[in-house]
Amino acid sequence: MRTSIRRSRGTVAMMAATALATGLLAGCASDSDDGSSDAGGGDGKGNITLTVGTFGVFGYKQAGLYDEYMKLHPDINIKENVTTRTDVYWPKVLTRLQAGSGTDDIQAIEVGNITEAVQTQAAKFVDLGKEVDKSQWLDWKLAQATTQDGKTIGIGTDIGPMAVCYRKDLFAKAGLPTDRAKLAEEWKGDWSKYVDLGKQYMKKAPKGTKYVDSAASVYNASLGGAAERNYDKDGKVVWDKSPGVKDAWDDAMSVATSDMSAKLKQFDPTWDKGFANGSFATVACPAWMLGYIGEKAGDSGKGKWDVAAAPTASNWGGSFLAVPTATKHQKEAVALAKWLTAPEQQAKVFAKQASFPSTPSAYASLKPQADTTAYFSDAPLTQIFSDAAKTIPAQPLGPKDKPIDTAISDIGILQVEQKGKSPAQGWEAASKEIKDVLGQ
Repeated sequence: MRTSIRRSRGTVAMMAATALATGLLAGCASDSDDGSSDAGGGDGKGNITLTVGTFGVFGYKQAGLYDEYMKLHPDINIKENVTTRTDVYWPKVLTRLQAGSGTDDIQAIEVGNITEAVQTQAAKFVDLGKEVDKSQWLDWKLAQATTQDGKTIGIGTDIGPMAVCYRKDLFAKAGLPTDRAKLAEEWKGDWSKYVDLGKQYMKKAPKGTKYVDSAASVYNASLGGAAERNYDKDGKVVWDKSPGVKDAWDDAMSVATSDMSAKLKQFDPTWDKGFANGSFATVACPAWMLGYIGEKAGDSGKGKWDVAAAPTASNWGGSFLAVPTATKHQKEAVALAKWLTAPEQQAKVFAKQASFPSTPSAYASLKPQADTTAYFSDAPLTQIFSDAAKTIPAQPLGPKDKPIDTAISDIGILQVEQKGKSPAQGWEAASKEIKDVLGQ
């Protein structure tokens, strides 16, 4: 979960680590600093030591999975090597893959890096598609880690299905429906309908409040549910012609050029204060953001926040476990990776920190913590997020998705929203940056 879009995803995971009391955490990663650490987990008694390289908190140690596995397999000792920042972690992994040595027995790969791994490093990873029952995972999730010739280099861990979190007390004051089912029906099928409701909100908006936190939030949510974004199915860069990008941009511009946005940059301190002060009524939120909201809005937000299904199924975040071919313990590493990502174990991680599983068979047994459901007005969280997860499109991803998304969100949209530029000027500024990134 990295980059200004991706960086934000990593940053939220680090910040959400303090939100465990509310029950949810971004299990994908943590970007608190540049350091690495040995998270332990082993007792030193196994004949074979398997190392698991991760970025941030995956929850395996926290949920007791390493200890459980070592009890089941007395010959195995597990050590987790954690690098807290993905911008440090992934280049280090690439260097070791190229050298053919130094990798961990299992390497985690974030969704922002999976396309690069698939396109340039597939030969250096074991084909896990031959080792597992692929029907256990969401099709679109496995597709992200599968080469054109059918090699699956990573098994899915968590995902980030999208919903809309909203302040029902502010909606009531603005004369809007507060029932989550009615709202979901109101904006069903198109994020532009969600934006249109914002125009109604602003007509009677409670003093000092806006409808949405930022235009970039709307852009990312809308784009996350498009069939195509920056690349087509053949791997060609099409960001400037993509219907998904165009629709998401138009939605964002409707927000940026109106009075409905609080004009906050997500994960900045001012955004945190916005939650605490109740200065915006809605935010596009993947499952892992609920803990962040509870942390930043605090006790005063309990029972005021609610959750409704998003206009379209959309995803923000997720990771994979992969086994480098260079490992000396390939058989044992594959077995551990399979076990850690099995539905039963994904459900256990969810119970600990609510990293949402990529295995649908786990959904029936998922139970958010009581404090979390109470905070969000007893919304049926598992149903909302699992329904979204099952219908998220399998978007073609590319190696430059990260900088393209960042240029549009952090340059193009912010030029319009915060600096008063026209949509045409914002698009031109983003285009210039993207062309530089692509070497055009």
